[in-house]
Parts: sequence; structure tokens; C-alpha cells
Amino acid sequence: MATTLVWLSKIWNEFYRMQFSYLSYSKQRLFDFICLWLLPIGLLLLLSDLYFLPGRSLHHKLYYAFFSIPTLIAIVLRPRELKEILREPIILGFIVFSAWALVSLIWSDTSDSFLDELRPPLHLLMLFLGCSLLIKYRSESLQPVFFGAALIALIATVYNLYMFAQAYVPQARMVGAGAFDNPLLSSHAFGFFCIYWLSLAMTCKRPHVLLIAIPAFAIMFVSLLATGSRTPLAAIVLGMIWLSFICWNRRSLALISMLAAGGIVVMTLFSEMMLSRGSSFRFDLWQLTLEQIKLKPWTGHGFDASLALQLPDIGYAFSEPHNFALGVIYYVGILGFVPWLLIQAWALYSSWRHRVQPLFILASAWLVYGIGAGLTEGGGILSRPKEHWYLLWIPLALIAALSINRRLKTLRDRPVHRLPDAAFNTLKAHAQVIEEDGLGPKVLRLDNGNFLKLFRERRCYTSGSFNPYSERFAVNSERLQAMGIPAPTILDLYQLNDGSTAVLYQPLPGQTLRQVMQSMGSPAVRQALVERFGKFLALLHDKGVYFRSLHLGNVLLMDDGEFALIDIADMRIFPSPLRNALRQRNLRHMQRYPEDRRWLFEEQLPELLQGYATLASPSAVEGLRVQVAALSRAVKT
Repeated sequence: MATTLVWLSKIWNEFYRMQFSYLSYSKQRLFDFICLWLLPIGLLLLLSDLYFLPGRSLHHKLYYAFFSIPTLIAIVLRPRELKEILREPIILGFIVFSAWALVSLIWSDTSDSFLDELRPPLHLLMLFLGCSLLIKYRSESLQPVFFGAALIALIATVYNLYMFAQAYVPQARMVGAGAFDNPLLSSHAFGFFCIYWLSLAMTCKRPHVLLIAIPAFAIMFVSLLATGSRTPLAAIVLGMIWLSFICWNRRSLALISMLAAGGIVVMTLFSEMMLSRGSSFRFDLWQLTLEQIKLKPWTGHGFDASLALQLPDIGYAFSEPHNFALGVIYYVGILGFVPWLLIQAWALYSSWRHRVQPLFILASAWLVYGIGAGLTEGGGILSRPKEHWYLLWIPLALIAALSINRRLKTLRDRPVHRLPDAAFNTLKAHAQVIEEDGLGPKVLRLDNGNFLKLFRERRCYTSGSFNPYSERFAVNSERLQAMGIPAPTILDLYQLNDGSTAVLYQPLPGQTLRQVMQSMGSPAVRQALVERFGKFLALLHDKGVYFRSLHLGNVLLMDDGEFALIDIADMRIFPSPLRNALRQRNLRHMQRYPEDRRWLFEEQLPELLQGYATLASPSAVEGLRVQVAALSRAVKT
């Protein structure tokens, strides 16, 4: 009886372990899918779908389905992600602001329930959290997402301009297709992508990118003029001034000149449109709003309180003060206005400090544009996804996420210097060529012992067009070091005149594992080394490191006996331990090299698997065993 009970207990424990392992594996895969795929798609739709959707209702649903709800699920699956996120001052400020807004419901006259009022700040919080997860685990997708959204907006805008021109009548204002139903709200979206193309023109390192960015900016600016809205024009001017100073390069002078010339052209050709409508009741609305604020200056009238601004000779009442700041003070008072103002100030300060990163420049330019547009537009403080998100919440969420991930070393945080041809030729003349191909040297050993690795420009657009391989090399190196895995120390990044990029780094002391194996005569010592390498390989896979170019020539055995990685430009770090398919693919790449295959998968396979099993799960070990056996049979046949 006792034996039977012990036997049943073992079966139950094994069953429980397998179920727990399967559940944990499923949670990891779901988390990875959300961060790597759903969030980029959700951000792309958030930025661009207003241009082609039939209404805002579907816009809301797509944001909830592809961004907000997946982010909430990801946080529930891995709550430890909040530890680093909640250290960010912008997010803390937003939480304080939202909490105070919800507290103000106590004295608000809104007819909506608390649950209804809770949803907008919750979805906005998911915007902040989702952007943080996206940039942490898929930062390389951010530039393509922005570019893709801008292209969608550009194509839709060209169509809008064509249709507007076909039906044009004097004094008409372009609204736009898709979910746009108001010329002023449409102008916010057009201006948003005006800033994108302008920022791209200011920060791009490749001159031919200007051939795309400048015409695209011109088209978006024409659409802005076609809306007849004056507020975004002033906001564009503020954005251009900010870009000229935060970038401050030779293009800044061209931008300032273009700003002056554009101002003259606009005032010459469109002065009647600018001045004919006067102030559009803005000053009157502000005066009425200030009178209401005086009644409750510190606490405000409460989140989502009713507001009716009645002007003489106007048959309807305005429900917004047409000024973001006045709207905030009206609803949540000075006590709510302070954190609202501070998060914007901190965002601009952070962006200025980290302006070597183009994404900070772009996000801060969007924020400055939004601040300018908010001077005469809006009034709602926490809303569902709509055009007003372009002006405030999207830029703030991006800056907060960028700040978090700059601390986590997932983004480039050093400048890229121009390396003139003369300086490069001097370096090359006094350097030893370590690696080269038909086009010239690829790796140089300089006089001081440092290495210069070159990445040549591709003729066609690839992922390297958005994220240069030299920058990937630098970021991957710093991320590996943060994980406790030795990697080269980055010294500098360069841009060459021919479009190539380069990274200067300090090499690690040691030999490649291939060199060590070639010089090793004792089978016992080789077996011990392979077992240690198997454990190191399992460590990489357990930390989510997927090194596409993994082979013994790219693994270094340092003088202190530790393993290190080199040539890491094409490495990716996943949010969770690698799934079995990627582990097998990694080893399949190693099996392409005859010597590596003989040493690791023929002569010392038991030692390799034994070392791998010290950290990897039994299923992962068995998967590798089956994969190696299958390849061996294929080689023999």
C-alpha cells in the first residue's frame, strides 16, 4: 500500500510539474507575442487609422484591442515590469494627475458613473505602459512604425488634397476623409506628421532621405493650409524653432531661413484667410472660463464637470474653453494643474538632456507642437483616443518610455560622429586589416589596439536603414554587459561619407573558442570546455539572447576563463527565454561549420547536452538532441 501511495505521489508530482511548466511556457509566449507583435501593430494603428477608418468608434475599439488590453494582459502576466516603469517621473506625475482627477469626481456634477470616468485614465495609463514595453523589447520597430504611419498619412493626404481640389469653392476648408469630421481636428493630425517629416529631415544621416522627407513635409503642410486652421500653423512654427535648437547643425540655419521665408509667403498669399475670422471668440471664451475658475480656483469644478460658455449673439453654448491649460484648471484646479504642467516640463528637459537620440528629438518636437496647438484648442483633460492625443498624450508616453529604456540601455545614448574620408584613410593606413571582403576592409586593428568595425550601406532599404548595424552593435554590447555577459566596450560611433557606419570598440582579451579548440590536444580538457560552453549556451537562451551568428568563431574564451560574445550586430534579446524552435535554429546555424559540427555535435555531444541541461528544461534538451540526430542522419545520407 505504501509503495502504491509513493508511486501515485510521484506520478502526481510529475503531472503537476509538467502542467506548471506548460503554463509558464504559455505565459512567456503570450507575453512575447504581445510585446513583439501586438504592441507595434497597435501603435501603428493608433497613429494612422484615423486617416482611413469610417469613424472614431472603430478607432477606439482598435486601440483597445491591439494596444490597451494587450498591455494590461502583459502587465498581469509579468507584474515585475512595473518596478522600473513606476520609477519614471513622467508616469508618476500622470498617475498623480489622474488620481486627483478621479478624486474630484466627488464634487463634479457629471452624470456618468465612476466606472465610466475611470476608463479614459486607465486607457491612457496603458498607453504609457505599452510604449514602455514596446521600446524595451522591440525598440528596433519604433522607427519603422513611425515611418509606416507617416506613409499611410501621406498617401491619404494626397488623396484628400486631390478630392478637395476637385470640389473646391472659395472659403472652403478641407476636412479630410476617414474619421475626420472637423477641419481643426483634422489639422492636428496633418500637423503631427508635418513635424515627423521635418524631424526626419533634421536628424537623418543619409542625404537621399531628404528627397523623401522634404516633399512629404510640403504635402502635409499644404494640407494644413487647406484646413484653414491657424492654430496648427503657430504650433508648427514652435515645433520648427524647437527642432532648430535641439538639433543645432548646419540644417538648423536652413530651417530658420525656411521658417522666415514661409512666414512671408503665408502672410502674403493667405493673409486674408488668417485675419478674416479675427480671434474666433477665443479671448471671449477665455474670459468666461477665467470667471468660472475664480469660483473654485484650487480644486476645480471636478473631472468631466459640465461647462457651458454662452457668448452674446451666438445661438449655442461652447463646451470647451479652447485652451488646454484653462481646461485643466477649470476641471481639476491649480492642484491638478501643477502635476500636469510638471510632466510636460520634465519631458522637455529629459528630451533636451538626451538629444543625441533622434527619437527624443522627434517626441519632444511633437510635444512642443502639441503645446502650441493647445494654446487655442481643446479643453478636455482625460479623453478617449482621438485627435487630441496627438498633441499631448502620445508624445508624453513616448518620452517617458524612451527615458525608461535609456536607463535600461536598450537605446543608443551616445552621439554619432562624422568621420571624414581623410581621417578614415589615415586610420586605415596605420591599421592592421583583421577581416575584409571584395569591397574592402571590414574590421581594422588600430595602432592603439582598438578595433574599428565597418558596416557598409546597402543599396536597398533594409532594417539597417532605420537602425544602423553599428548602433545595434553598440546597444547589444551594453545590454549584454548589463546582463552580466562580457562583450566589447564601445568607444565611439561614426558615419562615413559614403553612407557606411562604423563602431570603435575596445577588444576583450582572449581567443575565439574555435582557436582554442584547434590548439587543444587533450580530449578530456576539450570535453570539459565543451560542457562549460553548453552551460553558457543555455544561459544565453535562458536570458532570451538569440545570437544569429552564433558559432565558435564568435565566442571568446577570455584570459580569466569566462566566455564572451563578439560580432553581435545581428543579435536580438527576447522578453522571455527562447522558445525551443529558436534554440534549435541557433544550433542549426552552428552545424553549418564543419569543425564546429565535429567538435560539438559528433565528438562531444553528450558533454554539450550535459552542460546545456544544467540550466535548460528537459524538453529543450530533448529538442536539441532530436534536432542534432536528424541533422546527423541528413549529413550521412
